[in-house]
Parts: sequence; C-alpha cells; structure tokens
Amino acid sequence: MTTLVRNAWYVAAWSTEIDDELRRFTILGDPVLLFRRTDGTVAALEDRCPHRLLPLSKGKRIGDTVQCGYHGLTFGADGKCTRVPGQDKIPASAYVDAYPTFERHGIVWIWMGDAHRANTDDIFDMPQFTDPKWHAHHGDALHLESNYLNVAENLVDPAHVSFVHPTTLGNSASENIPVHVSTEGEAITAWRWIRDAEPIGFFKAFGDFKGNVDRWHYYHLYQPSIAVIDFGSADVAVGITEDNLDDGNRIFALHFMTPVTEDYTIDRWMHLRNTAVETEEASQKIDAMFRVAFSEDKEILEAVHAEEKAPLKRRPIRIAIDRGPMVYRKRISEMLERERTVDASAEPNPSFVYHD
Repeated sequence: MTTLVRNAWYVAAWSTEIDDELRRFTILGDPVLLFRRTDGTVAALEDRCPHRLLPLSKGKRIGDTVQCGYHGLTFGADGKCTRVPGQDKIPASAYVDAYPTFERHGIVWIWMGDAHRANTDDIFDMPQFTDPKWHAHHGDALHLESNYLNVAENLVDPAHVSFVHPTTLGNSASENIPVHVSTEGEAITAWRWIRDAEPIGFFKAFGDFKGNVDRWHYYHLYQPSIAVIDFGSADVAVGITEDNLDDGNRIFALHFMTPVTEDYTIDRWMHLRNTAVETEEASQKIDAMFRVAFSEDKEILEAVHAEEKAPLKRRPIRIAIDRGPMVYRKRISEMLERERTVDASAEPNPSFVYHD
C-alpha cells in the first residue's frame, strides 16, 4: 500500500534549478517536466508523451509549448495537445497531466493531486522570510535512499542528536533530558531544553560563547513532509525563556522533503537566522556544519530503510520518545484514507488557475 500523499504541496525544486530548458524530475513516482514559460512562471507537465511514451523532456520548446522529439505531437502548458503532424483531428486522449505550481522565496512548489483542490493559501510560509532582522539562506538537496516517512520522523525526534550528532548538533549533556510532545496543533511539536551546559559543536563554531549556555530544540513537523527545527543558545546569564528566544542565537533549519519514490527522498534544506544577517561567510560556515550533520543522518536513515525491507523476526519496539513519530504515522494514514474515500460531490477550490 502506498505511503505517498498526493493532495498536498511539495517542493519541486529551488527556483535556481528551473530555467528555460526542459528538465525532468520524479515526484511521487511520476515523471514531471518543469520549465519556465516566457513570462517566467513555472510550467509542470507529465513527462511522457501519450503516443509512444517518449519523455517530453527529450523534445524541444516552441514558445510555451513542447514538441515531442519522436513524432512531433505538441502540447501546451495546460497539457492539451495542440498539434498532431499529418492530421487535423486531435484525439481526445491526446493530453498529458498538468500540475499546479507556485513560486515564492526562491522555492517552486507543486501539487500532484487533484488540481481543483490546490489552494495556494495552504503553502508553507514564515514571517521571518521577509523580516529584515532575519537572513534566509538556501542550502543543498540531500538525496536519501529511504522512504520519506523515516526522514520526516527523524525531524520530530530531538533525542537522536545526542548520539547521531555528538560533535555538531548534540552532546552528552542532553542524553537523559526528557522530550516533550504536543499534538494539539497543525504541526506535531517535540521539544526540550538543556540548561547550564556546554555549547554544542554548532554553537562553539558559530556562537562564540565563552561559557555554559541554555539551549533549546523545538521540532515542528507539518504533514506530510515539512519540518521546521527551531534551535538556539544563549549565555546562562541571559535567563532565556520560550517567550524571548530572539534574544538568543536562534536558527530555524527548514527541511522540505519530496518523496521521489517509496524508496527515495530528496530533502531540500535551508536556514533562517537572526545573527550575522548580512554576512555571507556565516552562511557558508553554517552550510558546512549542516552538511556534516546531515550526512550523519543519511547514513542512519539509509541503513534503517534497508533493514525495514528485509525480513523481520519481530515488530520493532516503541519507547517514550516515539510519541511524535507514532502520531505522525497515524495522521499520514488518515490523509491517505481521505484521499481514497473523498466525497466526489465536494465543492472544488477554484484558487488555482492555469497560465496558458
């Protein structure tokens, strides 16, 4: 049974990944062609000609249409066939799927489900993206041979950092600190505070702290696959609390997980920070530290995925720190069930309009 939720907004690419060229992506197991129309907006089409199935990405652009490289069938950005060489009649089945897209903050979003249900008001956003007191910086795209559910669960799990990231995002001071979980809101949130402890490797390199710090980790997981990790540190003397986190050295690490297939995920990550907002050197330094930490996650998650696909002698156990992941799995199951049983008479949402 599939784990892939279709009626949701996913990150298709960073804006810098899409230009006038015909580029092929795989999203939720489907081949997708992305390119920029002449007005700069992003078109997204099923990358498979309905005639002989050649990927349209192997064809060529003609204005805002795409000509198949095999027999010349031509398709508009709305997916409709506009030309069949050698005949006037265009078969009713001569079309490809067209997917809604939306672009903001250098991020291209795509909706792979029922197009009439796509509502751009539902796309993730944060006020810090446009707040001059904060700096937004795109990182990389981490490719993982793992189901996206495992990747997402890792991002609502503060407990793993003590053991997986002992030199970067965690240290031994947090090993026995309990994890708190809230499932009341839209996001599942797991958090904990570590008081009067040595800074983690990340803030030793970036925070320039001279003594012990109070530090926090808030992991917010939005279904199906967006995670926001709010973490930071402040000198003990500041007496930092949840109400004045901006008085500390604060980072939001954002993870946009795009399921490629059931066995492959792309995690595009970036960060927002409230210090060194005009310093590119700080961005590069943070990127370097994140790459070390996320490569540690990659090794763990790919090993777990491989073991899950092997025969098991017994069901995995669950412990106290698994509350967040267990609620997450339940919510994903509920989303999938709604897609299977959706009421066909429900009113469509007209907020998405194709650009022809």
